Amino acid sequence: MTHRMMNMGRGLGSTRLALVGMFLLAIGAALSYDNPAETPVWVLVVPLAFLAVNLLAAIATNPRINRRGGLLVFHLGLLAIIVLAGVGRLTHFDAQLEITEGTPFSPSDLTNLEKGPLHSGALQQLAFVQGSFTVDYSSGMVRGLTHSQVLIPDGQANASGGGQGWQTKVVGDDRPLILEGYRFYTTFNKGFAPILTWIPEQGEAISGTIHMPPYPLFEYKQDSSWTPPNGQEIKFWLRLKTGLREDAAWVLNGKTATGVLVVNTGEQRVELEPGQNVQLPGGNLRYDRLTTWMGYKVFYDPTLHWLFGAALIAITGLATHFWLKVGVRVPSSHAAGSPAGSIGRLQKMPETTDGRFL
Repeated sequence: MTHRMMNMGRGLGSTRLALVGMFLLAIGAALSYDNPAETPVWVLVVPLAFLAVNLLAAIATNPRINRRGGLLVFHLGLLAIIVLAGVGRLTHFDAQLEITEGTPFSPSDLTNLEKGPLHSGALQQLAFVQGSFTVDYSSGMVRGLTHSQVLIPDGQANASGGGQGWQTKVVGDDRPLILEGYRFYTTFNKGFAPILTWIPEQGEAISGTIHMPPYPLFEYKQDSSWTPPNGQEIKFWLRLKTGLREDAAWVLNGKTATGVLVVNTGEQRVELEPGQNVQLPGGNLRYDRLTTWMGYKVFYDPTLHWLFGAALIAITGLATHFWLKVGVRVPSSHAAGSPAGSIGRLQKMPETTDGRFL
C-alpha cells in the first residue's frame, strides 16, 4: 500500500467522519421512526453504508486496531453488524393482517405493507388456517397472554388417504408463527365477526363476514355497515355477551361468547339471533353465526440470525481484548523485585509536638 493510499485510508477512517456518519444515521432513524410509509429506506441505508466504509478504512489503516487480535475481531464484528443492518433494511417486510377464524391465509388480506426494494420473499407459498383463540385478562382489564391456534400443513396425507394433514401451533405476542422466514405475532387487535348470507331477489346467494371493531377496546362501539349488490346500505350493531369482568380476572373466548345482531336499513330495525333472517330492500339477509377474527403483525428480515452471530463475535473480541489488557497483569511490587516482607509494612507517621499527625 502506497503512502498516498495510506493517507487516504486514514482520512476515510477518521473519527470525525465516524461522528458525521452517526449524526446522519440519527437523522435517518428520527425520520423513519415508527416506519412511516412515506419515508424512503435510503435515509438509513446510506448512513449505514457510509459508516461501513469508514470502519473498514479504520480497520485497514489503524495499527491500534489491526495489530491487536481482540480489537480486530471486535471491529470486524461491528462491521458485519452495520452491513447486515443495511441489508436488512433493503430486504425487510412489514404488514398487518386481520384473519377470520376458520379462514386460510391469503396475501391479499395483508394491509399497511412496507418492504425494502430488494425484498423477494415467498408470500405465495405461505399456508395456514386461523383457528380459535383466547386472551387472558387480569383485574383492571390488563391484557395478558394470547393463545391463538393456527393449523399448518404437516406435509403428510391423512390416515384415510384423502387430503393433507394439519398440525396445530399456538401463537402469541412473543411466540411467533414462522413460515418461510415470515414471522406472525398476535397483537391487541382482535374482535368478533358475524357471518352473514345475502340472498338477492335475483342472482346467487353470497356469504361473508363483517369485522367489528377491536374488542374489548371498543366494547361500546361494536358497529359497522355494508352495502349489498343492487341494494342500499345496511348498518349493523352487535350486542355481545362475553362475561367481561373489569374488576377480576377474565378470559376472552369466542367459543363461549354470544351476540345479537341489530340490523338497521332505512326506517327498518330488527334484532337477529344466529340462524334468523330478515327481508330487506333488494333481498334477504341471514345471520348465520358469530365468529372471531385475530390481528397479526407480519415481519420478515433474513439477517436476524446473522446479526446475532455477528454480535456474539463482536462481544467475544471485546472481552478477549480486555482480558488480555486487564486480566493478566503482574503486580508492580513483584516486578520491581521488592522483598516479600516489605509488602504491607506500615511506617509511623511523623507527629507534631501536640501529638497531631503532620
